[in-house]
Amino acid sequence: MKPINVGLLGIGTVGGGTFTVLKRNEEEITRRAGRPIRITAVADKNLELAKSVAGADVRITDDAFSVVTDPEIDIVVELIGGYGVAKELVLKAIENGKHVVTANKALLAVHGNEIFAAAQKKGVMVAFEAAVAGGIPIIKALREGLSANRIQWLAGIINGTTNFILSEMRDKGLPFADVLKEAQRLGYAEADPTFDIEGVDAAHKATLMASIAFGVPVQFDKAYVEGITKLEAADIKYAEQLGYRIKLLGIARRRPQGIELRVHPTLIPEKRLIANVEGAMNAVLVQGDAVGATLYYGKGAGAEPTASAVIADLVDVTRLHTADPEHRVPHLAFQPDQITDVPVLPIDEVETSYYLRLRVLDKPGVLADITRILADQGISIDAMLQREPEEGESQTDIIILTHLTIEKNVDTAIAKIESLDSVAGKVIRLRLENL
Repeated sequence: MKPINVGLLGIGTVGGGTFTVLKRNEEEITRRAGRPIRITAVADKNLELAKSVAGADVRITDDAFSVVTDPEIDIVVELIGGYGVAKELVLKAIENGKHVVTANKALLAVHGNEIFAAAQKKGVMVAFEAAVAGGIPIIKALREGLSANRIQWLAGIINGTTNFILSEMRDKGLPFADVLKEAQRLGYAEADPTFDIEGVDAAHKATLMASIAFGVPVQFDKAYVEGITKLEAADIKYAEQLGYRIKLLGIARRRPQGIELRVHPTLIPEKRLIANVEGAMNAVLVQGDAVGATLYYGKGAGAEPTASAVIADLVDVTRLHTADPEHRVPHLAFQPDQITDVPVLPIDEVETSYYLRLRVLDKPGVLADITRILADQGISIDAMLQREPEEGESQTDIIILTHLTIEKNVDTAIAKIESLDSVAGKVIRLRLENL
């Protein structure tokens, strides 16, 4: 069989891993795909690096546009990242009738609707398993494996950097800033870690999963995004005492009036499997009406885990290369004319449980005032922890866990609690999911 020719854009960590795994498992991959898959062209600004990884048999260039317009190339693999030139290259590849495999979650979360529409029109595929949770086949599971189900919700630890930081904060009791420095030293965090620690990377991935799970357009701009930079070691410790772990979760939930799409630090009961995912690992929990809960766990980043997903997409595209476009799996799992524009709910309409930490004066009647304010907003208390004040201290911490309630009710209650003379400073609020 004639080999499938692949043009690789970017031969950094994942590109190099893709090259290595494709070569190492060439025989196995050919048996699965039905024909050989060969990288015949590589574009990278660093020509020396490209030559050292790809060797002499491959065309090496620093002009990526010459690859996406090359008539000999069947599939373009985009591993450049970002929204800029990557978008131009992907659209140019599609225009030239090439299938595209990409690991670029940022590009698809922001411009996915435009890219999928262009591919649909041209009859080519855009595959993006590597864009979410590295080597874990979660896109495949959502698009195909769970297609009998009405998916009710999904929740994922989908950023390894933040999970590593939270694991270290919990294990060592260290403040966020110290652990971030250590994560950078070990290579888990970038020199500029903003996308990770502010929750943006997780929100890109949650946006893509929500679209596939619920058959809605990609709408990253509607996601609520909150990172871990303000999280205090004290709250990790208190959560532990109450039987919870704090994780940065990407959550998408179907509700009668719309969809919740949010990323934020979340308390999870410690007995849940997902609460015990430590270090740089990823995990996604999906609740379907027929199957119940299913959990997908593995490495969310790294050269070979991500390459595993890139090559799985190459095999898929190779198998379906000659198939009638109407009979391929749709990009977002639902037929393009069946995508429904369901509203994404604003954060104040979200329904969840809450963890509240208050610094209060240690005197009679304080707790009665606080519980009355909560009751007035229809918020019922699930559990409470009151610390004995330190010797010579006049203030102490009260921790309250609530039952399910709407966020705007909690906002109102917090404003009223903060105005009490007996409450010092701001109320710390975290969300809690029982999953």
